[in-house]
Parts: sequence; structure tokens; C-alpha cells
Amino acid sequence: MRAVFFGTPEFAAPSLAALRGAGFEVPLVLTQPDRPVGRRSTPVPSPVARLAADLGIPVEKPERLRGNAALFDAIRRLSPDAGVVVAYGKILPGELLEIPHLGFVNVHASLLPKFRGASPVAAAILAGEKETGVTTMRVVEELDAGPVYLTRKVPIGPGEDAAALSKRLAELGAPLLVETLRGLEAGTLRAAPQSGEPSFCRTIRREDGEIDWTRDSGDLLRRLRAYAPWPGLFTFLGEERVKVLDLAPGPSGRGEPAGSVWVEDGRPFVSAGGGSSVELRSLQRAGRQPVTGAEFARAAKLPVAFGRAPA
Repeated sequence: MRAVFFGTPEFAAPSLAALRGAGFEVPLVLTQPDRPVGRRSTPVPSPVARLAADLGIPVEKPERLRGNAALFDAIRRLSPDAGVVVAYGKILPGELLEIPHLGFVNVHASLLPKFRGASPVAAAILAGEKETGVTTMRVVEELDAGPVYLTRKVPIGPGEDAAALSKRLAELGAPLLVETLRGLEAGTLRAAPQSGEPSFCRTIRREDGEIDWTRDSGDLLRRLRAYAPWPGLFTFLGEERVKVLDLAPGPSGRGEPAGSVWVEDGRPFVSAGGGSSVELRSLQRAGRQPVTGAEFARAAKLPVAFGRAPA
């Protein structure tokens, strides 16, 4: 069975490895173009591009898909039985979806129709979900709306962050993809329409990591987990940007404005919304090394308050 593979981030790499390990022929991998990384903005290949190179699979990195007739013709000449898309980063046009006779299969990191879109792992954590999972579905032109082949559920650990959960789901989705393609190959698997009210999640932006201290402590702790490793949480101390690296639940607030810092038994706490607070466990000020919250509190001239300075 021949399958062309579309994928980009680390989440997609286990699925590509599983296809090759299960004996599928993968004649071509398509991934996003190299993107600049680091202070020098050096273009770096995606995790999927690096894995494909290690496996000796040809790689294409098109800037656009829609209207790319040359690319579509090249894929037609490969005569794939199926296409696979795992976190590729763009919606596939209908002309492309029609090429493999078994269609395209997507591995999505949620229990569809919940959390269609670009950030389903973070969305599940932000929503306070107790479980999530992976879904394989037939790809259609509408975002994550295709009929479902198979699903697997997993509990979300109480302190599990997006990085750890994404890794678990990637490892769960890889064999589920193989099982799906084997079922399609044998003609024993049929897709069923999604059932229930869909919810949607957008692409995470850097500014999403700015802390709004008027949110309650539970919300702030979920955001800390959901935005790990990127964009992380940050706040301001006057005009200085401060990375907040670790928080824990705190006692009831003291009625002070949100963002106010106080110390109790040597431990710093920050007032949050709804009369709650969080313990400030570690942070990193601009141009400095990370420090514990206690170290910050000893060096700071209390009282201080986090948040943007008034304009």
C-alpha cells in the first residue's frame, strides 16, 4: 500500500515512523518550508522533514498547495492508494483530496467533534477536560469535519502539560493510523459521521501567554499547562517583561488588587480573580537567570504588583 504523507511538527513524526515500520510504501513526504529559529533566524527543517531525510524518503516543501498543478501532477504520477495528513498546517484543497482512491486519512489530537482546529491539546487543557484522545477521520475540505474512522480515549493527568500530553497522543495516534489504513486496505472499515455539537480552537499566538491576573487561580494554572512549552506565561513588573515559569494553587486572596504580591511563611503569592491566589514558584526576569519565587521576593522591594504599567 502506497501513501503520501503530509505533516510538519514533532506530533506527526511518530505517525510517519509507524507507516514505514509497518511496511507501507511512502514515496513522498510533504511538509512546511524551513522556518527561521533562534536569535540568528536560521532556517531549520521541520521535525517531519528531518525524519524523512533519515528514512531516505523524498521531501517536498511547497509554499502553497492551492492551484499548485505541478505538485498535483507529481503526486498523481506516484499513484498513491491513500494520503495521510498529521498536523500539516494547511487545509488540503479538494483537487488534491481526490487523487488517492482511498482518500486522505487525518490523525487529529481530540475526540471529534470537540476541538476542531489548530490547537486541540491546549484547548482540552484550557477547558478543564478530564479526558481527551486521538481520532482518525477521512479528510474533507471543511476544517476537521470529515467522518470518523477510529478513536482512542486517554485521561488527562491532573498536572499534565501540553507538551507531555501531545507526546502521549502522538504515540497513541501512530498505531491508530496504521490500524485505520489496514482496515481501509482490507475493505473492513467504514467512516461514520461525527456526532455532537462541534467546538473550535484557533492557532495559539504569542500574546496568549500574557497573564490576566483578574482570572481565577484555576484558569491561570490551566494556562500554565496549556501553553507549555510555547508561548509560556509572562507578565510585567512595571515596564519589565517577566517570564512566569511555575505556579501552584494559593490560599484565598486578601482582597488586594489582582496581581499584588505578598509573602507568607517565606513563600510569595499573587492575588488573582475571584478572591483566589497562586503561589509564585519560579520566574525569569529580562536578561537574568531563572530564580525561585522566594529568591525573587527577597530581592524585590515589596509591596509590588504584576501587570502592565498604566499608559
